[in-house]
Amino acid sequence: MAIHSSVLELIGRTPIVKAQRLDAGVCELYLKLESANPGGSIKDRIGLSMIEAAEKRGDLKPGATLVEGTAGNTGLGLALVAQQKGYKLILVVPDKMSREKIFNLKAMGAEVVLTRSDVAKGHPEYYQDLARTIAERTPGTYFINQFGNPDNPAAHEFGTGPEIIEQMGGELDAIVFGCGSSGTMTGLSRAFARLSPGTELVLADPVGSILAEYINDGTLNEKSGSWLVEGIGEDFLPSISDFSRVKKAYAITDAESFHTARELLGKEGILGGSSTGTLLAAALKYCREQTEPKKVLVLVPDTGNKYLSKMYNDYWMLDNGFLERPQYGDLRDLILRPYSQRDTVVVGPNDLLTTAYQRMKLYDVSQLPVMDGNRLVGIIDESDVLLHVYGDEARFRDPVAIAMVSKLDRLDVKSPIEALLPVFDRGQVAIIMDGADFLGLITRIDLLNYLRRRVQ
Repeated sequence: MAIHSSVLELIGRTPIVKAQRLDAGVCELYLKLESANPGGSIKDRIGLSMIEAAEKRGDLKPGATLVEGTAGNTGLGLALVAQQKGYKLILVVPDKMSREKIFNLKAMGAEVVLTRSDVAKGHPEYYQDLARTIAERTPGTYFINQFGNPDNPAAHEFGTGPEIIEQMGGELDAIVFGCGSSGTMTGLSRAFARLSPGTELVLADPVGSILAEYINDGTLNEKSGSWLVEGIGEDFLPSISDFSRVKKAYAITDAESFHTARELLGKEGILGGSSTGTLLAAALKYCREQTEPKKVLVLVPDTGNKYLSKMYNDYWMLDNGFLERPQYGDLRDLILRPYSQRDTVVVGPNDLLTTAYQRMKLYDVSQLPVMDGNRLVGIIDESDVLLHVYGDEARFRDPVAIAMVSKLDRLDVKSPIEALLPVFDRGQVAIIMDGADFLGLITRIDLLNYLRRRVQ
């Protein structure tokens, strides 16, 4: 194999895997692993395309500052290329973006500006509008503008599209993709029109986006909903979009997306992101509707390692109502981490305070039950640890029993939900018991999550 002189040379030429265990009906389903790009997504292609095209036009000077608004992986693609080429990068991202992506962007040197995800285009805090404003007010910047930049679809018209046709030996009946900036859809559409006009183009769209309705019914809805899948779906038609060759679209719920992505990992060993689940769910629906065998390809737009804290986290899935647990009709329904299932993070009375502190940090909790065998003997929280060690850090080596609170107010599992409020008002966490058996803890956020799930 060749030795490469830059990570940028690894962009593109991604592999295709034929699905073996997914139920694709009479069809053969192929997965194009754009997750294998060095930045982990298909957006590496447009990051390289848009920056290098700007260089050729003379729009970028050495050390220039790039600005872009991104709700998905375009920021990572741009960060990868900007880092390698020595450009500064300012990215405006909506606050629903996963923490892994934000950490990744910052580690690569990008300046990240968080903005609201609950506002639409035209609002000054909408991520694209805010990015444009920052570019206009910051001297010497270049606004990438993926949603209006023709170098975006060009990356797929002359790169991804011909690559797929070559890899499939010219035999492909349908391809399933998503649409955010519309660069992938527009570029592939033009490539297939020229090189494989018989290939059917199928759009996968999150429920809440306006695009599926526009494709299927010709209706352009001015009001969009909200969705948790990242990087695809829109509330407007980007100026570079060309939907003329797309005749079929599927609207996929967040729940379908997340469960299908998890199924892909469980059955095919492919760790895809949230949009991968949307595209695969649509592809499977399409395949199962066919009565004649077809070769169908679906993109795996990015890797799932950016979503480990979200859709691959059972607690996040439970919090958001995407995983079901048995319902008891009592306070057990509010306990996120039941002790009986070994989900509760605990500490022993003889463990050191440094152990308690490390567990709080590791599991992102503020308090720990102190268990002596199966008997609850206390609670220790951040304040208890702080008050004990402040002024003498060596006390981190003291046992938990010295600093814990042992006088506990317990709630019976059959208590009404209203009984939680006085506990929270005292600044405490609710300790739920069934007789002498400790069941788990309920915090304010657990109650909020429970109430929110009831209106979904």
